[in-house]
Amino acid sequence: MKLNLIFLILLMASPLIGQDMDNTIEIERTPNVNWWAGIIREGHKMPLESGYEANLFGQCWRNQLQPLLLSTDGQLVWSEEPFQFEFGETNILIDDNFSSVFNGKVGNTLRDAYLYASKNFFPPNGVMPPKEFFSIPQYNTWIELTYNQNQEDILNYARSIIEKGMPPGIIMIDDNWQEDYGKWDFHQGRFPNPKAMMKELKEMGFKVMLWVCPFVSPDSEVYRALDKKGLFMQDQTDQTAMVRWWNGVSALLDLTNQESEKWFKQVLDRLIEDYGVDGFKLDAGDTRFYVGLKSTKEVSPNTHTELFAKIGLDYPYNEYRATWKMGGKHLVQRLHDKNHDWTDLRKLIPHMLLEGIMGYPFSCPDMIGGGQFKSFLDDAVIDQELIVRSTQVHALMPMMQFSVAPWRILDQYHFQVVLDAIELRKKFKETIVTLAKESSQNGEPIIRSMEYVFPHQGYAIISDQFMLGNNILVAPFMDKGEGARKVVLPNGNWKSDLGEVISGGKTIETEVPLKRIPYYISID
Repeated sequence: MKLNLIFLILLMASPLIGQDMDNTIEIERTPNVNWWAGIIREGHKMPLESGYEANLFGQCWRNQLQPLLLSTDGQLVWSEEPFQFEFGETNILIDDNFSSVFNGKVGNTLRDAYLYASKNFFPPNGVMPPKEFFSIPQYNTWIELTYNQNQEDILNYARSIIEKGMPPGIIMIDDNWQEDYGKWDFHQGRFPNPKAMMKELKEMGFKVMLWVCPFVSPDSEVYRALDKKGLFMQDQTDQTAMVRWWNGVSALLDLTNQESEKWFKQVLDRLIEDYGVDGFKLDAGDTRFYVGLKSTKEVSPNTHTELFAKIGLDYPYNEYRATWKMGGKHLVQRLHDKNHDWTDLRKLIPHMLLEGIMGYPFSCPDMIGGGQFKSFLDDAVIDQELIVRSTQVHALMPMMQFSVAPWRILDQYHFQVVLDAIELRKKFKETIVTLAKESSQNGEPIIRSMEYVFPHQGYAIISDQFMLGNNILVAPFMDKGEGARKVVLPNGNWKSDLGEVISGGKTIETEVPLKRIPYYISID
């Protein structure tokens, strides 16, 4: 649907309350019914409470979005276009200005609502990302090298992974390996022989991905060539727009123009052909960068994000942080950068659980220990326990990604506990791969909330434990210090990681020393 973008921006900026009620859907809120919304970065605020409001149009959410609301009594709301909503004490108000909104009760549980949405609005396409994403760790060079990506240090990082007893995996070479934004070739000064580097990485057992983005530096020959062809987004004066982002000011590819998409894919294909690159970390593409700009085809800012995400479908080894309406697709979705603190560690489970019920099961809980590089500079205060507990949370999730080198910041005791967590993942890797395959067929999340698996038993607000499939309950420890934690065990018999058989239907308290990741397997 074509939209008048300037009108849309002005209208969507206004509060929902007070709009013409003819353009607003009102849903009665039933007591004890909980709701979730497709704003992944806000997962720790869910189930939603009265007073919560959000606008899905072109906002700075910095993570995946899905135009979907789900409830524990089988209700759902879906729209093909971004909408605005607000939770009141007794109702939910939903903007209905720009696309017909589906609103209905389709079952009796959260799972019913999700599976209906999955089947009807974003059906799984039967394809999963390569199994390596689920069976081996990922290693991102960002924290160790930041903007000094170079051949020597990347090889040293990879060699150290092997020497320290960690398994080879997928290595992601991050921002600034290239000559310039849009000039996607290895910087000759920092990569004197990239083919030799790639050969050695492959011989060590690594898959290799490169960071890319849809921006082009305006002082490069690439910019001048593409500008002549009209391949960039334009401002309101019909000139090539200069967009401010975290790395400066750049032109932005207009992917509604097929020639822009063709050029970008040719660049990626050449990197695969010339160097043996396996795939790409496709960064940026956030809806906020497109607000107020013009393109060849008139679409919403969110649709521009969707177009950038669709490029990854042609490259099995992919990773995205920001996507829109890509449920059911074989994209690897990473959570937004987390801080190196306990508060953000505790957000991992609710954020990852929300990914699953929004159609994004192939997800990664950011970088172990946090993705903010300033937290790991030489003068930074590093919490070794936090690194260990973060690794343990990742260990039984769909994917685990390292960036900071744990052997650099941990003493031998804490590093050994990290290695132990990697070993535990090996025990469950076939289970995780099998669940990923099933998800590509049936849309079910890989990890699931207690409410999803055991509906209407009072589990909706549990955010510190999760189910791996339907039979494995995982309850990581996410507080500083060793001690006990409470674990809610549903009805049935459960065998713990310690070998105990426990009758469920109750809450237990269990000691969690630093070396332990509590999990319980249903044996009924």
